[in-house]
Amino acid sequence: MRLHISAIALLVAASALGTSIPARADGPSFDCRKAQLPAEKAICADPQMSAIDALVTKAYAGFEPAFGGDKRRIARGLAADRNACKMDAACIVSAQNNALQTYGNAPQWVQDYNIALIGKKALDFAARTPKPVDQPLPVSIGKCGFTHITALTTRLGDDPLETASPEAGSAARFTNGGTAVSYGREPGLASSKVGDPIVMCLIAIPRDCPKDDLRGMVYYAVDLAAKGTWALPDSQHLCGGA
Repeated sequence: MRLHISAIALLVAASALGTSIPARADGPSFDCRKAQLPAEKAICADPQMSAIDALVTKAYAGFEPAFGGDKRRIARGLAADRNACKMDAACIVSAQNNALQTYGNAPQWVQDYNIALIGKKALDFAARTPKPVDQPLPVSIGKCGFTHITALTTRLGDDPLETASPEAGSAARFTNGGTAVSYGREPGLASSKVGDPIVMCLIAIPRDCPKDDLRGMVYYAVDLAAKGTWALPDSQHLCGGA
């Protein structure tokens, strides 16, 4: 397994960590001299995360909830996601990117930085356990767990993904009860096989939603056998959709 991890690491590093993300001087939105929470201290120590924090505060100013929810309650939930990360940079950036997407303004460089960090975390997670055992589906942003693929089908689950046309989309099911869905032919899923071991990390929890509708959680995943990766929601429709 460790040999597989090394191979995957090279691929992910080339595509994600190799992405050019310019240094940022702006931010954060708070006085670092008064930072007390672990997440705040981590943000102050990283120019990219400092800049992202400033973007979150700016995006919130123009945010209007899509379903008539309480703007401040939504913001508190997103802030709680961030603070629960403690000093975990991959978790913090996932939570902040989720906030930016909720507020309707997530720059591409932030999304790239998110994938770079969570990709490395997933690989490190796998490398620490040479014999992966199935674990529960992660339910907190930034958390990762092992699972295996139980089905690979079209988006609607009608046909096997291997023989389906690209227009039929992609879908996967996992032993932890999780799912992944795409309207297109997702390359990472298309290269995978039923039974492949997977590391899944939760990177987004929908917060601007109708009550009790949490469709659209997004998971980053690495196939430890086929070396493919993807970041996909767990539903065809986001919360509030058809």
